[in-house]
Amino acid sequence: MPVHEPRATEVAELPAVVAGFLDALWMERGLAENTLAAYRSDLQGFDAWLKRRGRHHLLEAGRADVMGYLAARVAGGASRRTSARLLSSLRRFYRYQIRQGAMTEDPTARVDAPKPDRPLPGALTESDIDRLLAAPDEHTPMGRRDRCMLEVLYATGLRVSELVDLQLDEVNLRQGVVRVTGKGGRERLVPLGEQAQDALADYLEQFRGALSARPKTRAVFITARGTGMTRQAFWYLIRRHAVSAGIQQPLSPHTLRHSFATHLLNHGADLRVVQMLLGHSDLSTTQIYTHVARARLQTLHAEHHPRG
Repeated sequence: MPVHEPRATEVAELPAVVAGFLDALWMERGLAENTLAAYRSDLQGFDAWLKRRGRHHLLEAGRADVMGYLAARVAGGASRRTSARLLSSLRRFYRYQIRQGAMTEDPTARVDAPKPDRPLPGALTESDIDRLLAAPDEHTPMGRRDRCMLEVLYATGLRVSELVDLQLDEVNLRQGVVRVTGKGGRERLVPLGEQAQDALADYLEQFRGALSARPKTRAVFITARGTGMTRQAFWYLIRRHAVSAGIQQPLSPHTLRHSFATHLLNHGADLRVVQMLLGHSDLSTTQIYTHVARARLQTLHAEHHPRG
């Protein structure tokens, strides 16, 4: 029995064409139950909306119906991201029906997906950063490791995955840079900065070996068992140190990366320099930070200008 088979209370409401589509997805793609449930919900919602408007079957829908349904969902408060996902579900369903010969025209073919909202990344203030960096207990090897990881993360803007994957031979303390392999296998050199460089030199010389005499990995940052740190473990550490530092703002695994970019721009860095440091292949990805920096400048203007 397929794992996505609906409960008994749902069977009567699930059109046969939807059930067949979900079976095909499960067999061909092995999609997770949550993904299949999202497709089911999207298609059932559209089916119910069509029936209230005199359409008796999903296969009777036209482009106007698809656009009308999306408009109705937006009017009901659906976000752009939700609407884009909904259209993706409908598009995949109707393309499947065309391949099966059940339809000749795709009602989603000339419907553009709404561009998803791009939320502004959260960033800590510079005073919050100072408190967070000071939170680990520097009298212990683990505390020194945590402080070093936070220093390097904030100084370089690395992704957490890039930080925990950093290898010993990718660190050049003499030149003060790290070689990072980012998304798509793209390599970049990122400067460390004096404080992060000192913290890293101190950790490698005195405390990495104190954590584990015989590490099982060439990763820079290790656990007491000699294994490499994981993203999840480091994320737990960040949250714990944030609580210790009294930081109330909600954090994400990218908070220090966002803070790095925002603070650079606030202090006058060029956007293309920030793009290279972050490892963004497209400048438009980096441009979201200009909104953060602009908001900060507007706040400063309002606070300090006599006519602010």
